[in-house]
Amino acid sequence: MGKQYETVIGLEVHVELATKTKIFCGCSTAFGAAPNAHTCPVCTGMPGSLPVLNKQVVEYAVAVGLATDCDITRVCKFDRKNYFYPDNPQNYQISQLYLPICRNGHVDIKTADGTKSVGIHEIHMEEDAGKLIHDEWEDCSLVDYNRSGVPLIEIVSEPDMRSADEVIAYLEKLRLIIQYLGASDCKLQEGSMRADVNLSVREVGAEKFGTRTEMKNLNSFRAIARAIEGERARQIELLESGQEVIQETRRWDDTKECSYAMRSKEDAQDYRYFPDPDLVPVHINEEWIEQIKAAQPEFRDEKMARYKAEYELPDYDIDILTESKHMADIFEQTVAICGQPKKVSNWLMVETMRLLKEQEMEPEDIRFAPENLAKLIALVEAKEINGTVAKEVFEKIFDENIDPEKYVEENGLKTVNDEGALRKTVEEVIAANPQSVEDYQNGKEKAIGFLVGQTMKAMKGKADPGMVNQLLRELL
Repeated sequence: MGKQYETVIGLEVHVELATKTKIFCGCSTAFGAAPNAHTCPVCTGMPGSLPVLNKQVVEYAVAVGLATDCDITRVCKFDRKNYFYPDNPQNYQISQLYLPICRNGHVDIKTADGTKSVGIHEIHMEEDAGKLIHDEWEDCSLVDYNRSGVPLIEIVSEPDMRSADEVIAYLEKLRLIIQYLGASDCKLQEGSMRADVNLSVREVGAEKFGTRTEMKNLNSFRAIARAIEGERARQIELLESGQEVIQETRRWDDTKECSYAMRSKEDAQDYRYFPDPDLVPVHINEEWIEQIKAAQPEFRDEKMARYKAEYELPDYDIDILTESKHMADIFEQTVAICGQPKKVSNWLMVETMRLLKEQEMEPEDIRFAPENLAKLIALVEAKEINGTVAKEVFEKIFDENIDPEKYVEENGLKTVNDEGALRKTVEEVIAANPQSVEDYQNGKEKAIGFLVGQTMKAMKGKADPGMVNQLLRELL
């Protein structure tokens, strides 16, 4: 029996805050603009330009701190972290080393192994760096400073996690808290939430931690899980063959499923931190904290309990609806209009989830108005359209946010409830299908299904199947 190893994992999670402007200047933080369009002398590090702190950044940081049970540092300040890299135009990054804004918090996570509390060492505010684009064709590197100065919070966990499952549960919990607060959209694929994984292994029962490595470049939960498995195996293999793990920063390559060394790990003194002389300390008084507390939303756990009591929905529905705050908002707004919680829930859980999956979208990307879903439900309830037509109309609502009442009217999709017209069609179908009529009269129940189908076809799907069935039996 070989040695048993335990994995020890801590995370550094960077979250881009949802402010309209950057942390120390008035430039826009919008994602996806032309390179260097959102820049000014401050965020491109021009000599003589001075930073001015964005108040909203402090409020978001405190809100996340309160939601993760942290102590809020009443007087906090900013420091300069000095390093030289082309995407870092000032040659330093403004961050917080000595007095971070939040400390000693925790979040509770659930995995297959039960619940567990993961400690949060600290949360600090800082500015993001620019982005280097390596042009293979021209064999050069280009720099885009749009992201430079975008406000971040960095959430540093304690080394409390022991498996990829725990890491994913922790990240999902953080993401939900932050999305519910509206502090960030936390889209991993756009880089608005990024996680660096610090990982070491040690023999089971050992007191001391092993040597850790830090892995960067992880932009999906799947990549994070694979990177953890890969790095754990690499370190165990080194130890088993009598070699040492080197403390370093590694880059994970998700296509090759392996990591490689980027640089040896720096310590704080390598960055020559010192207090930023251009920024005054931030004093946070009780009154301000109380204001931020009062504005905190209803979080997922409270929402789940309320949905059960107020809407009497099954747990399965509640789970899916509250997984995204945007989805929960659409649900609540639609129910407020039409008062049919289970019907609204069914449309969101079945058709909406199907379309999201097909179009590879996130629940946050849903664009239709709650009133249009409520109108669709009303049309079905009033038997003005049948289920098949409703699904077709819903796809239009999902894609183009159309008004279903107008759409049904303009495209002549209303169910024909005029008994005279329907009776005429049924008579024609009976005349055209003598064989089926004979089968039915000889006691073959199946034949009526065929005749219903033929009638629906003749009516272009715009009849009430129940009414067709009733008329057929009557006329036969």
